[in-house]
Amino acid sequence: MAYSRSGRALLLAAVALLGARFFLTLTPTAPELGFTGVASTSQRLSRTCMGARKFFVGGNWKANGSPESVKQLVADLNAGQVTAKDVEVVVSPSFIYLNEVKAALRPDYAVAAQNLWDKAPGAWTGETPAAMLKDNGLDWVVLGHSERRENCGETSQVVADKTKFAIDNGLSTITCIGEKLEERESDTTFDVLDEQMKPIAAALSEAEWDKVVIAYEPVWAIGTGKVASPEQAEEVHAFLRKWLADNVSQKVSDSVRILYGGSVNDGNCVELGQKPNIDGFLVGGASLNGASFTTIVNAAS
Repeated sequence: MAYSRSGRALLLAAVALLGARFFLTLTPTAPELGFTGVASTSQRLSRTCMGARKFFVGGNWKANGSPESVKQLVADLNAGQVTAKDVEVVVSPSFIYLNEVKAALRPDYAVAAQNLWDKAPGAWTGETPAAMLKDNGLDWVVLGHSERRENCGETSQVVADKTKFAIDNGLSTITCIGEKLEERESDTTFDVLDEQMKPIAAALSEAEWDKVVIAYEPVWAIGTGKVASPEQAEEVHAFLRKWLADNVSQKVSDSVRILYGGSVNDGNCVELGQKPNIDGFLVGGASLNGASFTTIVNAAS
């Protein structure tokens, strides 16, 4: 049977449409996460293959280290064999070691400050303005850690203002949120996270979220040896993902990386990292051991 040129084009289009429908029926779709946090490891693999969210591991050294121990830690990190192919790594020494670590650390690891002053350089005794961090070649800063919220009186609004100021000055942020034990036990975790996230969402444009990594750190699990179960952590991460979709945009929800922090170590990182909404870790004590931290970095693979 002969077909005209237009007839052949219509026939080819119909075949293509049928083929696409057939392919879609064979392709599994992700379950609705809601707040249950239940999804398979294969979803993380397929999502990573699509390049949606690059795995991220941060190391918060806090106020730890001597000249000798910092030098040794950098040497151990430099010697670590990273087998993960798609992971971003940032370590955060105390201020006094920032330049030293940046100069000596392997080039595939970045360095972050643990705080900043959200004003221009000037008469601010004891503070370090964002511009000084940027002028010294830093691209990252940790903000809103629970220890600063608790011990330095930083409110959620202060954390949001600092996040915005950091971005305005060319820095990317690891902005921390998380609930205390009594808030977890009184079943107000989501209310607390909502209160912490709202000022950040109000301060940032959609485009500025590209410069933000959110670190969920349940305060009751920081430095205590207690760890949220993978299911508990995933439930909160799924809530945050939905919160971003509802309060910012679906684009931001799909792209922003949400880390888990709270006694992450080389023994629990793989199981935690398999959850589809956990995009990496902010590591405390285990980041002070080069071999342990390297193992956590390799959890991305």
